[in-house]
Amino acid sequence: MAILLIMQLLGEVISRGLKIPIPGNVIGMGLLLAALGLGWIKVQWIQEAAELLLAHLALFFVPAGVGVMVYFDLISAEWLPIVTAMVLSTFVVMAVTGRVALRLDRRRGADDR
Repeated sequence: MAILLIMQLLGEVISRGLKIPIPGNVIGMGLLLAALGLGWIKVQWIQEAAELLLAHLALFFVPAGVGVMVYFDLISAEWLPIVTAMVLSTFVVMAVTGRVALRLDRRRGADDR
């Protein structure tokens, strides 16, 4: 768990220190991914903590849900652009994910030959 928290802290320090408009936890996850990819951190070191957090993932959405309720008047006034953005972004994400998966599958097929 300490490794995960240190990576989040590093992300926060980078985000605030460099005044980057990217949340620190996102930068921390990128740092963790890079450290895992480079072999600096082993999956076994963080697996138990990651599984614990994933088991309770639904609890992390409660504050966001409460936060949405605070802006219910704004959401009800602007529901059409919000729904449109949600639907369009969902299809864009699905299309991009499909393209990336297809390219990776083709690349893997070429490597198998």
